Amino acid sequence: MQLDAMYQEIILDHYRNPHNKGLRDPHNAEAHHINPTCGDEVTLRVALTPSNGNGIDGSATISDISYDSMGCSISQASASVMTDLLIGRTVDEAMRTADAFTELMHSKGQGEPDEDVLEDAAAFVGVSKYPARIKCALLAWMAWKDATAQSLDKEKEGAS
Repeated sequence: MQLDAMYQEIILDHYRNPHNKGLRDPHNAEAHHINPTCGDEVTLRVALTPSNGNGIDGSATISDISYDSMGCSISQASASVMTDLLIGRTVDEAMRTADAFTELMHSKGQGEPDEDVLEDAAAFVGVSKYPARIKCALLAWMAWKDATAQSLDKEKEGAS
């Protein structure tokens, strides 16, 4: 029970004191996602920096993620936690982290979060017990994947 209380406190802290909230420039791409079930919304920008001048690909570094959002504490806190986790990582590393979070969210409360990989995102393990809240927790993560895919597609189009 103590662990649940600690996890709830992490979520509430990120909700009350969101990290990286407020849209910033420069950015490579922007995505806007809405959870039609509850009305939560997020507009998210991602800025990628090529590694070794090789262009934007899986080895590019996520130099910034910024967002503007409205919605429940879970969607807001998840966006904040996600930015902390992914900024500074390569796209490939971030995709693995996003996949681990998505897997946790679909575990129906049975998942064991790897805190070494998910850090504060492990606090959302309890959310996976509530199907209606899973989309809230995943909203910003899906917007990040969308914006990142747009960035990678723009790079491919520019190279051809």
